[in-house]
Amino acid sequence: MIGRGGLPYLLLLNAAPLLFSFPVPPLAAAAAAKARRTFSTSAMAPVPPVAKKIKHEMVMFGDVRNDNYYWLRDDSRSNPEVIAYLNEENAYTDLVMKDSKTFEEELYKELRGRIKEDDISAPLRKGSYYYYERTLEGQEYVQHCRRRIMDAETAPSVHDTMPTGPDASEEQVILDENVKAKDHKYYSIGAFKVSPSNKLVAYAEDTRGDEIYTVYVMAAETQTPVGKPLVNVTSDLEWAGDHTLVYITMDDTLRPDKVWSHKLGTEQSSDICLYHEKDDMFSVSLEASESKEYLFVVSGSKNTQSVFYLDIAKQEDKLMVLTSRVYGIDTYVSHRGNHFFIKRRSDEYYNSELLVCPRDNISATTVLLPHRESVKIQDIQLFINHLVVYERENGLATVTVYDLPAVGEEIKGLQSGRRVEFIDPIYSVDPSESVFTSSILRFSYSSLRTPLSIYDYDMNGGLSVLKKIETVLGGFDPSNYETERKWAVASDGTQVPISIVYRKDLVKLDGSDPMLLYGYGSYEICIDPSFKKSRLSLIDRGFIFAIAHIRGGGEMGRKWYENGKLLKKRNTFTDFITCAEYLIENKYCSREKLCINGRSAGGLLMGAVLNMRPDLFKAAVAGVPFVDVVTTMLDPTIPLTTSEWEEWGDPRKEEFYFYMKSYSPVDNVKPQNYPNILVTAGLNDPRVLYSEPAKFVAKLRELKTDNNTLVFKIEMAAGHSSKSGRFEKLEEDAFTYAFILKALNILPTGSAK
Repeated sequence: MIGRGGLPYLLLLNAAPLLFSFPVPPLAAAAAAKARRTFSTSAMAPVPPVAKKIKHEMVMFGDVRNDNYYWLRDDSRSNPEVIAYLNEENAYTDLVMKDSKTFEEELYKELRGRIKEDDISAPLRKGSYYYYERTLEGQEYVQHCRRRIMDAETAPSVHDTMPTGPDASEEQVILDENVKAKDHKYYSIGAFKVSPSNKLVAYAEDTRGDEIYTVYVMAAETQTPVGKPLVNVTSDLEWAGDHTLVYITMDDTLRPDKVWSHKLGTEQSSDICLYHEKDDMFSVSLEASESKEYLFVVSGSKNTQSVFYLDIAKQEDKLMVLTSRVYGIDTYVSHRGNHFFIKRRSDEYYNSELLVCPRDNISATTVLLPHRESVKIQDIQLFINHLVVYERENGLATVTVYDLPAVGEEIKGLQSGRRVEFIDPIYSVDPSESVFTSSILRFSYSSLRTPLSIYDYDMNGGLSVLKKIETVLGGFDPSNYETERKWAVASDGTQVPISIVYRKDLVKLDGSDPMLLYGYGSYEICIDPSFKKSRLSLIDRGFIFAIAHIRGGGEMGRKWYENGKLLKKRNTFTDFITCAEYLIENKYCSREKLCINGRSAGGLLMGAVLNMRPDLFKAAVAGVPFVDVVTTMLDPTIPLTTSEWEEWGDPRKEEFYFYMKSYSPVDNVKPQNYPNILVTAGLNDPRVLYSEPAKFVAKLRELKTDNNTLVFKIEMAAGHSSKSGRFEKLEEDAFTYAFILKALNILPTGSAK
């Protein structure tokens, strides 16, 4: 798991609120009484649930924290009292949002109307087959398909297309997720791996949303099961030849800690453990080299990463050390010919350098790309004759292609590379699966106004060919939209980039336009400006959408991340506030029109800024928010805690304890006015326990002094990513957008039900 960073509703609430178990502070009691009086002015007004309070004191460094809602945590997810309370919250949310239900349903139809429901992905050539995914009209999930290539001996070209006419080979549906999902409220395929011979497929299935997978193997041609499934594993899965699978299991805290080799046809109990990571700060993962000759076992913490390799042709040799564990040094490796390529980051070379070494002398490294202060090496992708380097410069992603000498020749350095050109001023670009033996680079591209596009790039000739662009129905025209990048200046002089999109013919840019501002800012993750169809339903109603690329993310290089973590974490929150103030000062919106949104670690961002500057926002959406920072990070039995002491800090140390307490949202809720707030959760979420947002909502209900809307929507059969179906996710977007428009009091007339 990377880090903390989508049911049927029950009966309407008709029972009396649960009683407090000890006296309520006078100010909170007054606020609660005021809220109850306000709601009671209308016979139809719903009454919010009131969670009971049970005193639970936690003492650290002489500091006493009392968590009255600690009882809401139930790791079994079966406590009747807890489930009843969560159901009350869902029922209350239904009642509060009842007057916008008709609009929500209309909006859902609008969102769905932009989708070409029957479609296929850009086919990818693997061996003698084209592989692709197909969606069917009215179906929630994809089919995994392939067609045989009739002239498979011809060299691939960027101009290749998959024949589909009467003379084409027959389409073969290998796996239909719609069939598999019929008996489940939640269904997700975390991995779909075809064996080197194209004869077998292994796929990882999650039916709860808890990210604990079952792996099945079947014959691709007949869909006949092969052997027994592998249970209680991660979705990290690779083939080691045609008859062996390498997979990962987790410890009791769901930390990936063991790597296993499984021979097809044998019992899982007889599998060989290739590696056991015993340090609970570290987790293991798998990478297959583009050449498919090696598997790499990666053992990493948030700050340190070392790599072992397995020669697939010599599996009896077991794992070999490629890069040793040295604290503060992070390595990523790949292979081509008789060389390993190593991307290495250290405190000195914080934006990474690229090295190469012979397979038979891994200590003899040569620098191919040196460290640069203004350019971060993000990723590399190897081909038989080329090296592709993904970098970040001035907050934007770049892609550069280098020619490599023939396999077997010494690699002394790199000649000048060719940079791939993109059409938008701000955009998102990511590697896609490509064919190692070809000269064709495949990448995905989008911007805030450009739908997801798949390109094949001829690395010899420099030609980009569009293979697939996401269809947007309903008259979408990208020329109607303007994208901008602006820079807000933080109090310490740091310039923080903001990506902005709006419809040119609708906005006034005089401060009267509504805005949705998104933020994340953790784990060195880059939130690049990419396209989302459903977002058009806001933008086409005159909204401006913006992304605050705040510190703690990776948009501006490694230092950008390091200056927004540990004892500098508050920069993440103050940067977001600075961006909001910039947008208000420059007439993109006003406080009365500014809505904010963030999920997971971005939900922590929402909670923190709501406590710090509640006056700045009209509405906030906190999705699966990590809001109980101190309590969670003090508990090593909770998934992710031990591995994230290098991200947030270890509160068992006094300096970190008090710093984290200074921003932890649950610990800083206080009697003050808050904006309208929507909080979401997933009951089976392993990354952010549902109890964190539940406690946050309960404490807000107790202490906030306003009458603004506060609703809590919890998915009772899902996890961190919420519901799994593509249309179900649109229902969630429709609900969220209806909440935002309701908070701004701009629901269309006649939408009430």
